[in-house]
Amino acid sequence: MSKLRHYVWILKPFVAVLAVLMMGLVSGCETNVVKSTDTASKAAKDTPVTLKNCDLTITYKQPPQRAVTMMQSATEVMLALGLEKHMVGTAYLDNPILPEYQQAYSQIRVLAPKYPSREVFLGVEPDFVFTTEESAFAKEALGSREELVKLGISSYLLPIECDRPELRPSRVTMENLYQEIKDIGRIFRVEERAQQLIAQLQAQLQETQQKLGKVTTKKRIFWYDSEDPPLTVSNWGMPNHIIELAGGENIFKDIQKKEAWVRVNWEDVIARQPDVIVLIDASWSPASEKRRLLKSNPAYSQLKAVQQDKFIVLGFSYTMPGIRNVAGVRKLAQALYPERFK
Repeated sequence: MSKLRHYVWILKPFVAVLAVLMMGLVSGCETNVVKSTDTASKAAKDTPVTLKNCDLTITYKQPPQRAVTMMQSATEVMLALGLEKHMVGTAYLDNPILPEYQQAYSQIRVLAPKYPSREVFLGVEPDFVFTTEESAFAKEALGSREELVKLGISSYLLPIECDRPELRPSRVTMENLYQEIKDIGRIFRVEERAQQLIAQLQAQLQETQQKLGKVTTKKRIFWYDSEDPPLTVSNWGMPNHIIELAGGENIFKDIQKKEAWVRVNWEDVIARQPDVIVLIDASWSPASEKRRLLKSNPAYSQLKAVQQDKFIVLGFSYTMPGIRNVAGVRKLAQALYPERFK
């Protein structure tokens, strides 16, 4: 998500999640949960883990016991790894929580609808915060990671969100997601669960790719994230990778910068004439509002995709690196090429 969008919402501070976890994949299920019965030895738990995360090197002396998650994708990674007992708070939902997490979700404290105040955050006495958005560490929110370390609060930030572009990966793929899961697995000393979850995700993705097969004529996609003029996606970031894996082509793939979300103008969208418009659905930017805008403005009738109602709705939580990404590929591929999934 763009920093701009989160800074817009940062002053208008709902999430909590926990999960009932079960072994293995459920056929047709969109999420992955792993068995939570494996235990690490006391020696393993007491062995410090040191990770370089963005520009910080942090030593996690023991598995965090009072973790707080910011953003839905971070929360769901924790839950998929069976770490709900380590969580004392969570915040910021983009979409409704998945049904299989609903029961546990209702039992964990929601610190705020968006970002909590620093006082509320510190009030739960956290020892760790995990977020997939750098804006969580703004002074208007939790404060800097360096400041939190001084308070005895370690953190983990999704590497694609590092403040300085040179610290971000050169390209964003599913490998970044897998590395995120590995890192959290190491921090909490549940590496075996992390490997199991990654294997499940890889198997799901392989199944989708086999059904999709080779796509010779790719459908051209305008990814309408939010706002007006619109935020869309560059050739860098998980959304662009999801488009590629689903057999589509991003009409703005020529925008090459280490920012997943970029602002464009409607004239360029019309000139590029996408075959399909993907409407991203989020609590802060409903797909229905974007569809209404496109259908009600006469200027956008020049878009054949608007004339022909070629819309695909995809929840925002499927687009940030997290356990929903593989299901996001499946959803998009099925909508683009339904005949291949019969």
